[in-house]
Amino acid sequence: MAQEVRQRATSAVLRNAIFSWQTAVTLLVTVILFFAVPNPFSFWQAWFWLVLGGMAEAAFIISTLTDPEVAEEVIAKAFEQNFDITRIRNRVSRERLRDALEYRRTMMELVSQAKGALKLHLSQTVSDIDDWIAHMYDIARHIDSFEDNELVERDRRTVPQQLEKTRFRMEREQDPAVRRDLERQVHNLEQQLANLEATASSVRRAEIQLESTLSSLGTVYAQMSLLGTKEVDSARAQRLRLEIQDEVSSLQDTIEAMDEVQAQSLRLR
Repeated sequence: MAQEVRQRATSAVLRNAIFSWQTAVTLLVTVILFFAVPNPFSFWQAWFWLVLGGMAEAAFIISTLTDPEVAEEVIAKAFEQNFDITRIRNRVSRERLRDALEYRRTMMELVSQAKGALKLHLSQTVSDIDDWIAHMYDIARHIDSFEDNELVERDRRTVPQQLEKTRFRMEREQDPAVRRDLERQVHNLEQQLANLEATASSVRRAEIQLESTLSSLGTVYAQMSLLGTKEVDSARAQRLRLEIQDEVSSLQDTIEAMDEVQAQSLRLR
């Protein structure tokens, strides 16, 4: 997801360059010169102005696309727009994401102040952090999905009562055929209850994961701020990247576990 955001941001940089005031001025000046001064020199052809105007525009667009500060600014805006925390309904999840995005902004400030190899390394680190935050956002949406599921909430209230009543009937039932039916019903209700508890447990673990991830994000920021130019290729820098990659893998495992538990719930229904 984060990679898709960066790709869209690159397209946004191109659009901004094409529809900028600089492009408008270049076009206006080119048209004026084409019609008002078609032959300023004996060898000059009017269409030369069009070529020069096109070359000037191409140079502007290339410089804009290759300007790291412009690109990072647009990417940052696109990133935060894509991960709009106002769409997250769970208050705790929303606060965790808000703090994570704030860490990212301060990391981007470190990138803008760095030079050379350190700047490249910090940019790559923030790129990894983007995947990190994208996974946090996905987990927050999973939590919202669970909390908004009225059917699950209803079952969590009613299934334990149904199970207790069915067990009570089964213990007192004398007819063997009816007792077998009640046994099957008890088994199904026990499975359903176990799955509901597993779903609720996965959500609690996801909430803890968000908290833990945010703490780790603060640690990564502190390490980035202490990282010097001489340490870019050091074991310390490599450990930082590995820690981020491990955290992304852990977040992905949490998402997959929640998907699996919720899929089992659907299969039981």
